[in-house]
Amino acid sequence: MVHFVGAGPGAEDLITVRGQRYLQEADIVIYAGSLVNPALLKNCRSGCLIRNSAEMTLEEVIAVIKAGEEEGKMIVRLHTGDPSIYGAIREQMDELDDAGIAYDVTPGVSAFCGAAAALDLEYTLPGQSQSVIITRMAGRTPMPEKETIASFAAHQATMVCFLSSALLPELQAELLKGGYREETPAAIVYKATWPEQKTFRCTVGTLAETARENHITKTALMIIGDVVAHSGYERSKLYDPSFTTEYRRAHTADGEDTR
Repeated sequence: MVHFVGAGPGAEDLITVRGQRYLQEADIVIYAGSLVNPALLKNCRSGCLIRNSAEMTLEEVIAVIKAGEEEGKMIVRLHTGDPSIYGAIREQMDELDDAGIAYDVTPGVSAFCGAAAALDLEYTLPGQSQSVIITRMAGRTPMPEKETIASFAAHQATMVCFLSSALLPELQAELLKGGYREETPAAIVYKATWPEQKTFRCTVGTLAETARENHITKTALMIIGDVVAHSGYERSKLYDPSFTTEYRRAHTADGEDTR
């Protein structure tokens, strides 16, 4: 059995209880060494075979899994954040399907959630933004033609950009091209939830400059949108006393039931 496990955004205590248990029980762990906090490997028992997939190809990863499966081993494939976001897990699953090897997925806390926590941020503020676009700049891995940063920027929704730290001048230009104002609030979160976490608030117009001044070139998320400023939003209807829900009746400011 192969367990795909989300390691969380970085802090070793942000892995799920289930994910931690699988690490403790595993015979083989293949972890994404370029991003997963190695402190998580302290959960592995003595004698567990640990392999760093940053040094391996897909074919090499699958070969280790197949060999372990033939020996009846329990295998954990440990991915950063949540495996479903830029985790390259579908291609592994297809290989396992072809080989008749069973697997399941344990979700994890994504870095975009860790970044929001670092900024005391709510992505979906009423009256301001109710949608979050998770995307990246085109680099060596191209983007589909219909998914350019500029085309997403036209929506003016909250945007979270992964895997773009080395392309911030290009990202900034695309954001402005798509319609974000230079003064639109933005933030850079470096290594969200790790001990060395750093946060920088800026604007779209100063995004690249902020990264350059603070020597940010990798392992950071960029968040763009008015929600970064924590101002100008509407109160949630969920807790508005004048709003009736399934669980309570609306009432006036003096406590009178409005029914």
